[in-house]
Amino acid sequence: MRLYFASNNDHKRIEMARLLGGHTLILPKDIGMAFAPEETGTSYIENAMIKAEALFSLVHAPVLSDDSGLSVKALGGEPGVHTARYGNDTAGHELSARERYMLLLRNMEGIKDRSAVFTTALCLILDENRKYIIQESCEGAIALAPSGTSGFGYDPVFWIKEAGMISAELPEGEKDRYSHRGKAARIMAMLLAKEEGKDD
Repeated sequence: MRLYFASNNDHKRIEMARLLGGHTLILPKDIGMAFAPEETGTSYIENAMIKAEALFSLVHAPVLSDDSGLSVKALGGEPGVHTARYGNDTAGHELSARERYMLLLRNMEGIKDRSAVFTTALCLILDENRKYIIQESCEGAIALAPSGTSGFGYDPVFWIKEAGMISAELPEGEKDRYSHRGKAARIMAMLLAKEEGKDD
């Protein structure tokens, strides 16, 4: 199935395309479309819906969106829905992924309880009357220092409880077994297969 993916993030597109197998994901920029909806939601589900609805209103074709975030218990749940923009307000510009996770490590200095959870909400809109939401999570902790070269974003500092390793230390296929996005995408893949079956 051809799906417009409500994102400007090539890393997310590559990961999601791998997770969903035979489906084609098209970013708005692939068709020369500027896409930057204001994410005003207070939850991952709300922001995923905002992005999906915004893109669907432009393309009028099946749309998939993702909103993900890292919630750290000792920081009161931050960065949460602001994960992708963490530190931008203070710095006055958009931080790189490395700058964001190094800022997180500085903010966690001296804190013993380093428990954290990654959450993903996926929204699929097939038409105006068929909309689906899937939310999954991955429990873990914030490492004391970055490690590993795989993945992207906060992967070098997120220790996955179930795997017993830092996310960026895991090969892509292995990470997918445990990650929040991997869990959600497996459910989404089953849903898409069922929908495609209806058209056969």
